[in-house]
Order: sequence, then C-alpha cells, then structure tokens
Amino acid sequence: MTTFQDLGLEARSIQAIDELGFTSPTEIQQKAIPVLFQHDHDLVALAQTGTGKTAAFGFPMIEQINIDSRTTQGLILSPTRELCLQITNELKLYGKFFKGLNVTAIYGGASITDQARQIKKGSQIVVATPGRLKDMIGRRLIDISKIEYAVLDEADEMLNMGFYEDITSILSNTPEEKSTWLFSATMPKEVAVIAKKFMHQPVEITVGSKNQGAVNVSHEYYLVNARDRYLALKRLADFNPDIFSVIFCRTKRDTQKIAERLIEDGYNAGALHGDLSQNQRDLVMKAFRNKQIQMLVATDVAARGIDVEDITHVIHYQLPDEIEVYTHRSGRTGRAGKSGVSIVILSKSELRRIKGIEQKIQKTFERKDIPDSIEICEVQLMSLANKIHETDVNHEIDTYLEEIHALFEDTSKEELIKKVFTAEFDRFFTYYKKSKDLNVDSTSSLAKSYSADSTRYFISLGHKDGFDWMSLKDFLRETLQLKKDELYKVDVKSSFSFFNTDSDKAQRVFEVFNNFNFNGRLVKIEESDQPSRRRDRGRKSRPFKGKKNGSRSTKRSRDKKGRTDRATSKMRRSRRR
Repeated sequence: MTTFQDLGLEARSIQAIDELGFTSPTEIQQKAIPVLFQHDHDLVALAQTGTGKTAAFGFPMIEQINIDSRTTQGLILSPTRELCLQITNELKLYGKFFKGLNVTAIYGGASITDQARQIKKGSQIVVATPGRLKDMIGRRLIDISKIEYAVLDEADEMLNMGFYEDITSILSNTPEEKSTWLFSATMPKEVAVIAKKFMHQPVEITVGSKNQGAVNVSHEYYLVNARDRYLALKRLADFNPDIFSVIFCRTKRDTQKIAERLIEDGYNAGALHGDLSQNQRDLVMKAFRNKQIQMLVATDVAARGIDVEDITHVIHYQLPDEIEVYTHRSGRTGRAGKSGVSIVILSKSELRRIKGIEQKIQKTFERKDIPDSIEICEVQLMSLANKIHETDVNHEIDTYLEEIHALFEDTSKEELIKKVFTAEFDRFFTYYKKSKDLNVDSTSSLAKSYSADSTRYFISLGHKDGFDWMSLKDFLRETLQLKKDELYKVDVKSSFSFFNTDSDKAQRVFEVFNNFNFNGRLVKIEESDQPSRRRDRGRKSRPFKGKKNGSRSTKRSRDKKGRTDRATSKMRRSRRR
C-alpha cells in the first residue's frame, strides 16, 4: 500500500497528515503529488469532488514556496465563497508546521479593505473567487505578477458560472513562466480552451473516466406524473428516515416553494438560492453542516462549491439541461469511499433523457417504484426501534422511574412495546392509508385522447419571470385549478409563453387572468394562432380570436399583430435551423 512518505512529502507535512488522521493517500493524491513536485510540468487532473484534490495540490504548493518571502507565490481560484474558505482552512491545517506561512482568502460579500490589508501584510498563498480577485487587480490592491503556481480548482464549475473572461483576465496578469494546475470533474470544451491557451504541454491525470459519475454512487429513477413530483419526494423522504440530502431544482422560485412546503409538512428543510443574502446563506449552510437541516433544496448555481461530507442522497427534482451538471450534482454524495444514491424524479416526457445520461456517465440507472404506505410504515417503525435500542440511558431519569414503573405495573412487555410504537405507526398509516399509487407505467402510450377542439393562448410570462416549461405548467394548473390532462403544449420563451387547454376551459382562463397581477405586473393573455412546437396529435388549429384579459375583440391592434407575427417568424426560422 502506498503511503504519504512514498510520495516524497517532507516531515512537516507528514506530521500535519498524522494529526489530521489521514491513513493513506487517495488515488488523485497518489497520481498528482509526484508530478507536482516536478517544477517544469503543468497538470490537468480530472477527478470528482470529494476525492482529496485540495491535499493533492496543497501539500506540493506549501512545500515548494519560499516561506521566508512575503511575496504572493501561489494563487488558487475557486468558484464560490464556501469553497474558497474551505480550501483556505484546509491549507492552514496542512501548513501548520511551516512557521511563517500565511494563506489569505479573497471573496465577495466581505470587506475588500480588510482583505487588501491582509495581502499587504504578506501572504504567500492567496485563495480567491474570480470576481473579487479581478476587482482587486483592477484597483491595484494585489500583485500576482510574481506567482510561481496557479491552481484552477473546479474549473468546469467556474466556467459554468460565467467566469471565463475573469479567469482569462486574471491569468493574463500572471507570469508566463509558472506552473499551472487545473482540477476539474469534467472536461467540457471551455475547460479544454483554457488549458490550451494558458498551459504548456500539461500532464493529464484521470481518476475514473472523463465525465464519468462517482464510483460509489448508484443511480435510480422514479417515474411519476409531473403533478405528483412533490408527493413522490415526500414518500422518498419518509422511506429514508436518516436521509441527509441535497434536492436540486431548476429555478429559484421552485427551490423556495419546495423548501417551504417541506417545512410546512414537518421536514427539516432549507432553501439555498441566489436571492438569499450572504448572511442568510451562511446560516442555512451552518444548519446543513450541523445536520439541523436534513433536506437542502438548492439551485445548481447556489450549490456550486459546497463540500459537505456524509450526504446520503442527491435528489434531482428536475433534470438539468446539461449532462455535466448532472455529474456535478450526483458527485455531492458518495465521497471519501462512502456510498451514495442519486435519485431522479421523472415524468414520461423526460424518460428518453436517461439513456443519454447513462451513455455519458457510463452508469446504468435502476428503475424503482415509489414506496407504498405499508413499506413506509415498516421502515419508519424499524427506524424508531433502532433509535430506541441505540439510545444511551440518561441516569438522571432514575429519579422518576419508580412512578413510571407504578404506572405500567399491569402492562406486559408486549403491550408496552405496542403502545410505544402505535403513535408512530398511526401517524404514517393514517396519512398514507388512502394515498394513491404514484407510479406510472412507462410502457403505456404517451398519447392522450384529447378533444379535437383545443384553444392555444399567449401569456406574458416567461423565462425572465423565473419559469421553465414545467414550473409554468404547474403554476397555470394551480392558478386555473385544472387537472393534469387539462393543460398541455406549454412553450416557454424569454418574456412570454404559449399553452393549450380544451376550448370549453377558455371562459375560465380569461376570467381568472382578467386583471391578474404577477410580481406587481399586469399579466396579458389572449388567444393565439401560434402553432405548438410539439406534435398537434390530431388537433385542429384555431384562428386567432383576439381575446384579451377576459374581453372579446374582433380586431387585432398593429402592435399585437406585429408581436405575434415576429414570434411566429422567429419560431419558424428556429425550426428550419
């Protein structure tokens, strides 16, 4: 078995490793550390988060910088404040026995003056988020012209967050003769462009396969109707009493909504998205790390850079657009040799995407059924039994035992056990005894016997209002109080959308949206002759009737006609492409 001594680390590093309790190097550490001690090599390392990357670049950097100099010699770029602080804290632990080592974190949301003061005192290593570092370079508060080592950690995440220009600007301010070490979970073309532009014949190390999912993560999917996603989520949570999970949603609106519903239903949940202040975000993350929050509902952007151990499940409430994002999501679990589960809650329309993900991550998904009431009750009862069995006795209770014994003097052991567990059993059984089967048969036809008489609508809500097609569909169904099959063909654009209902629902649509406000803005709705981008399934297209906000009009105004014609023309050009 390879040891840290075998990798060529010096005694001070080994002493820190012993204090931290590391027993043997991970695969990425075994492969990267010897290469990074060779000064003339750049490195591209592909490995999932949670594989020990920080130690892989941290120890070689600490050992090779000149601690007697106060000049900034090492620069580490990371995508988020959380990861920036985490790397900084870990480097301080690694360098505990290197007297005089200073590591400074630079990130947004904190005093730039205080950070500049720390840099001026002298920091051999700076860990920074791209936006704040670029700002400080522009203000001449930091000099990185003499650095010898540059690390891009979570490179794909930084580029996904739109930091390409910031990164290229920062690296352009560094000397050409330096060692550049790039660490990434995946290798999209943007990362390859950075490597080609700023690195010289880099050595490439891969732990697993490119874009491959984490080895210890199993992948499952559950097929339900789109309107039953939340009910499915609750059942999965109840079926896994010790769940410690991140639940990913596509929009900030959905993230907040799902978290609030979970809290209302008695779950230890919290929301993490871009509308939170830095203080709110810190409080949520502190509660999650302390496991006061069991279910963290998050957007992809807000969750980037989070490194929390012991996450048991990653739940994809909605699938992301990019497979690389799925890889990053599922990489939040199954770390440090532990197993994890990545769960996808799917509707039929998304089922075809599973094959594409399987091919890219080289993993097979297992189709599973949403558990029923009996299965959930059984799991919950056994969970309670195990907790009682493993509970350490608090002997301060001895004072009260005599009265308790007297109360149960005529109660047998069997009857006492029944009484203890009945309350928990009743809670779940009463809730679930009349619940429906949420599972959907994937072999049944996707087609539906829609009525031939269908009406298509234009509505002035779109992506800019925080909707994707799924969340808009849910919003419209809830607002219009329609059943799952009564609203369909939802096409979402930037500032407007289209949808269909059967024509007998038209009066309800216009009545509900008459003088309807969303976030303080009047919502416009009218019938449209815009065709659906999906198959018509035999429906007859209907002429534009000019209804608007509940009133009928036989004429279209020029601006309405121009907007409709432009939208139609744009979609036709899009289809031809």
